[in-house]
Amino acid sequence: MPRIALATYDPGAEPAKDSDLPVLVRALTDAGAEAEARHWDDPDADWGAYDLVVIRSTWDYSWRAEEFAAWVERVGAVTRLANPPAVVRWNSDKRYLGELAAAGVPTVPTRYIAPGEPADLPDGHEYVIKPTSGAGARFAARYTPAEQETAVRQLARMHAEGFTAMVQPYVRNIDVSGERALQFFGGGLLHASRKGAVLSSGTPYDADKVAHPDLEPWQPTDEELAVAEKALTAVPGAPGLLYARVDLVDGEDGQPRVMELELVEPNLFLFLHPASLPRVTEAILAAAATA
Repeated sequence: MPRIALATYDPGAEPAKDSDLPVLVRALTDAGAEAEARHWDDPDADWGAYDLVVIRSTWDYSWRAEEFAAWVERVGAVTRLANPPAVVRWNSDKRYLGELAAAGVPTVPTRYIAPGEPADLPDGHEYVIKPTSGAGARFAARYTPAEQETAVRQLARMHAEGFTAMVQPYVRNIDVSGERALQFFGGGLLHASRKGAVLSSGTPYDADKVAHPDLEPWQPTDEELAVAEKALTAVPGAPGLLYARVDLVDGEDGQPRVMELELVEPNLFLFLHPASLPRVTEAILAAAATA
């Protein structure tokens, strides 16, 4: 009977946001595993007692990046962690987009502004600012060239908190064709979803956003699959991946580009794709068996 921990966050007094978690724990238990959800920062957790620890919904990790990175290394040293520590470390900083672009993967053009560097912002088109370490559109905002004063204030706030900013053109096709999330699990495509634009014009960078507006099932095109698979091939240590989500948008040329590659704690959207639950369960059990 394999022992499996699904690492999540501690919601405190608030309801937990991962509605898939109890469903997945129950499916693994019904399949013969000893499975449970554990808060990643639980001081009493004996991570070495598990055959496999799957990072599922550690959705507060970007607020506590150094603490989380240390936890990943500790857990990876005593048991099998999915995804592997090296992959998590690489993917936790969105400067990986530059590496993907250098490898020939179509990506959304991205520049980086680290603390201490001048606020070199676009003046001819709408753009987006967000941190290289973040989740759920935290500290992300959309600006026109006329709003540079506000954008500079956002950069100052981010830099004061130690964040490096990433600056991208606002991809206008997201308002037409949305953002597509291609979910991979156990080495193959699991399912795909599409959502609307997260960032509305004029929404403050420190306001709460709806992370997945108008989410719906999606049938990926051959072009989308090709770009997603090329991105996964370019990941250092990619053969060790248990799961991955590739978020795509259409560029000015109408062709798909990688907006984000989520290898740490992607929402699986099983509530939208319940038929995927058996495949996820089987893949986790297989990973535990080879630990």
